[in-house]
Parts: sequence; structure tokens; C-alpha cells
Amino acid sequence: MTTASLTWKDFVLFKNKKMETKKELKYLGWMVLIFGLIFFIPIDNERFMTAIDATLDLSKWYAQEHVILCLLPAFFIAGVIAVFISQGSVIRYFGANANKWLSYTVASVSGAILAVCSCTILPLFTSIYKRGAGLGPAIAFLYSGPAISILSIILTWRILGTEMGVVRMVGAILFSVVIGLVMAFIFRKEEKAKQEEQMNFEAPPAKRPISQTMFHFFTLVLILVAANWGAPVTGDTSSVWFYIYSYKWYITGFLGVMLAYSLIKILKIKWQWVLLALAATALSAVLASQFISNPRMVPLVPTVVGIAALSIVTLFDKNDEENREWTLSAWGFAKQIMPLLAIGVVTAGFLLGSTHDNVAIPGVVPNEWIEWTVGGNSLFSNFFASFTGAFMYFATLTEVPIVQGLLASGMGKGPALALLLAGPSLSLPNMLVIRGVMGTKKTLVYVSLVIIMATFSGMVYGSFF
Repeated sequence: MTTASLTWKDFVLFKNKKMETKKELKYLGWMVLIFGLIFFIPIDNERFMTAIDATLDLSKWYAQEHVILCLLPAFFIAGVIAVFISQGSVIRYFGANANKWLSYTVASVSGAILAVCSCTILPLFTSIYKRGAGLGPAIAFLYSGPAISILSIILTWRILGTEMGVVRMVGAILFSVVIGLVMAFIFRKEEKAKQEEQMNFEAPPAKRPISQTMFHFFTLVLILVAANWGAPVTGDTSSVWFYIYSYKWYITGFLGVMLAYSLIKILKIKWQWVLLALAATALSAVLASQFISNPRMVPLVPTVVGIAALSIVTLFDKNDEENREWTLSAWGFAKQIMPLLAIGVVTAGFLLGSTHDNVAIPGVVPNEWIEWTVGGNSLFSNFFASFTGAFMYFATLTEVPIVQGLLASGMGKGPALALLLAGPSLSLPNMLVIRGVMGTKKTLVYVSLVIIMATFSGMVYGSFF
């Protein structure tokens, strides 16, 4: 008995020592790897150092131009879906047992009201998917959100021509439906299980009329659209587009007042708190316009103050626990998505460079290679345009001037369409987050479908035009 006990004790000690040795070797391996990377940094290589500049430039631009005005409002919109829109409503319109015609129609055209990129759509997609939406409609929404925004279609129409604008719009709608249907078919076993699970689902009664929730939801959506309304690329100062752009911050301010009304009347938050938050936001806007010289930085101050004030009044509201859950839900989406986006943006900047606001800094992959490989209308050129576009990051509307420049450099019309169909809806940061939401297998299938369909659509279009 004693011998057996000692033997077992020796075995446990040996196993613990083995695990400790393995842990130390792993630690040593990481130390050697990091040291090797630092030791062999090619700082004398101009291409490498330019790629570092591109990484920092893209990261800074993304943080200044995209996170505060786009992602932060999007997190709160996603929080509305996750908390205030009942699970029964999501399942009724997007669930596995929902009417397919209705669910795919709503999902495929929903992007028209949004001015979002492949990253801003992620918290919205995550919220409806986790609330029980079927895979097909959720994927259709994920693709159509960045692909078919009314702003991008109009800009494509005006800059790249009527035929390209029409084909892009029709192609994006068809893509979202077809890709959603194919995804639902490939993973039909899981969808069938979801159908059975939702078959006997009885939604609890909604706390408020759906009209009130929709008012609150669309007020936030309109704030997102107005705050990110860009200047016309053509420089036309007589268009409605420019008129809206000229007054975008007044429109955004008016929508902010509407949001304050919604907080008081719909969410029942104390009016004193809301008015104080509104006053703090307005005061910060006035002070920022007086003391900040860079006009592009001025709107960021009231946006941050407004979001902070909104978070405070909801977190400390004691009348309705859902108000606190709304902000906590938005914070949950931020924690889940922001780190992966940061990794993706840094990687994309290093590999593919930074292109924005007439700034073009190449990454490790030379831009000349991209331009050389997308000329003509071959299978390879269309595939390369689709594949490259899928991994590049395009902010909202930036894909149009980029494609315009590539066309001027000899890019074929087929690859141009392929880039427009694959690029805005996908990016490396987008893929990393999607993988975290629905797994590696579904992400690979989704990305592959987008690239394949964009490739063949480009070839067909290029053969006719």
C-alpha cells in the first residue's frame, strides 16, 4: 500500500515537473521568437519602413475618422437590437422559420439606409445573429449593409458611370440573397436544429409598442448617417448632396435633440439628467469650435462627450433596468469587436498600405503589383481583384475614388466591378470578427462565396463592357 502510494506520488510529481518544463520551454520559445524578430528587423529596407509608416498612418486615421463617429454609435445601435427589440421580433422577421421572401428582402435592402463599412456593420450583425436570426438572412444583412448603402451607389453612379452604378446596385442585392441562401443550404443541419428550437418559441410580451422602439432605433441610425455624410468627390457645390453636407452637423444636432426626447418619453429617463447631458454636449461643441484649430477634430469632442453623457444617464438610471443593460450591451460589443479590429487594421496597413484623403502609402505588397495584375478581363485579373479587395479595408465611400484611380491606371472594368462587389463588404478586420461570432468554417465559406461570385460577375460584366 505504501509502495503504491509512493509510486502514485512520484508519478504526480513527475507529471507536474513535465508540465512545468513544457511551460518554461514554451516561454523560452516566445522569448527567442520575439528576440529574433527584433534582432533581424530590416530597418534599412525602404519598403519595410514605408509599410511601418502606412501601418501607423492607417491606424491613426482609423482611430480619428472611424472609431468615434462610426463604431461607437454602431455599438449603441447594436445594443438597441440586443436589449429593446424583442427576440420574438428578430425571430419573426429573420428567424429560421420566418417567411423567406420577407426575411431576405428586408435583409438585402437594409443596407440602403445605412452608411456603414465592413467593420461598422459587425456589431449590428452580431446582435441580430445572437438574437436568433437565421444564418441566411443574417449573412444577407452582413453583406448588404456595406455593399448597398444609398451613398455608395449614388457616388458610383456619378463617378464611375450609370452602367457601373446600376450593375453594382443590382449585383449587391443579388449577392446578398444568393450568398445567404447558399450558406443556409450548406449549413442546413444547423438551421434545421434552429428551426426546431424556434418552433415552439413563445416571445414574452413587449414592454413598449414596436413603433416607439423603432423611433428610438432609427433616430440613432440617422445620427450615424448624418455624422458620416461625406463631401461630394466631384466638388459640385450646387447638388443636394453638398447641401446636406454643408448642414450635416446642424442636422446631427437636431437628431441629438430627437434622441433626448426619446430618452425622456420612451425610455423614461429623468428629464433633468437628459437636459444636463444635452447641455454638456452642446457646450463641448461650442468650446471645441473655439479652441481647436483642426476642423476635422472639432466634431469628435461633442461626440465623445455626448456618448459619455448617454452612458452615464443610462447606467445610473434606476427606473428601468433595460436602460442600463443597453449601455452594458454596447460595451460588450465593443470589448468583443475592437481588439480584433485593431489587429486587422494594423495587419492590413502593413501588408496593403494606407489610402485615404489623397494619401497613398504603400505597404509591403507593392501597389504596382496590384495594378499590373488587374488589367484586362482574364479569370486571374478578376480573381485577384476580388481576393485583394476582400482583404483590404475600405472606409465608407472610399472604394469609389480608389477604383477610379485604378481604372485610370489601366484596370479593366470587370476587375473594377469585382473589387466593388468584394471589397466594401469584406476586410481582414471584418473576417477576424466574423470568425469569432460564427466560427472558422462558416467564415471561410462566406468569404469564399463572396470572392468566387465577385470574380465571375466581373468576368461577365467585363465581357459585355
